Amino acid sequence: MTPAERDLRYYAALGLAAEASHLALGYFSKRESLGTTMKGAQDWLTIADGKVEDFLRQRLSALFPNDSVIGEEGGGEASDAVWILDPIDGTANFAHGDRNWCISIGFLADRVPEIGVVAAPALGEVYAARRGAGATLNGDAIKVSGGADIARASVELGWSTRIPAQRYVETIGRSYAAGAAVRRGGSGTLGLCHVANGSSDAYAELHINAWDVAAGIVIASEAGAHINDFFAGEGIAKGNPILCCTPALAPALKEITGIV
Repeated sequence: MTPAERDLRYYAALGLAAEASHLALGYFSKRESLGTTMKGAQDWLTIADGKVEDFLRQRLSALFPNDSVIGEEGGGEASDAVWILDPIDGTANFAHGDRNWCISIGFLADRVPEIGVVAAPALGEVYAARRGAGATLNGDAIKVSGGADIARASVELGWSTRIPAQRYVETIGRSYAAGAAVRRGGSGTLGLCHVANGSSDAYAELHINAWDVAAGIVIASEAGAHINDFFAGEGIAKGNPILCCTPALAPALKEITGIV
């Protein structure tokens, strides 16, 4: 893929994120229209999830007919050029009127994360990055905090029903024992973005799906974060653990989380 082809996709993703944000906010402002259901334990689904993903799929297919698309709601198969979408990450927050949710648009070429755009319209935030070109928040350059002391670190730990609860509890315990402050915001995508902008020192989750991290990995890595090789093996199709942190904290957090 040429630089011009990648840049075309980057600017298209920015425009689509803006349009999708407007669509999602329309539902967010009218919670009675959400038609909320449950896909599983604490796995929320609203009408907005499907509508936003359908919109993005249709536009991407029209703009880049040779690219494949994988979305949380509609699935899909990877190719050498693949868009990976989460129409609403943090759906439980969205359904409860909490503003901590976002739209995630990631693009991989030959399994390499190339483009990440994350729009959190209820927060007025747009994160964006291209591989090798740095990361931005609302157009301004961002970078990780540089934190090096785990006893002074702010660490977000994501939770998944795919992992036994005891492992999650044990990870929290090791984090507190090391002196870290632990939190959970309910959006893995924004967890990575908050490492990128320095408002958090680390994000870790013992299993997470590709649509939750495809965009955030580009943004956080371009902001200087350490990130494990999430797309190794069957990461695209089946997910993997994720560890995203300031580089100096990586040794301590690998030991705490078991993610290498």
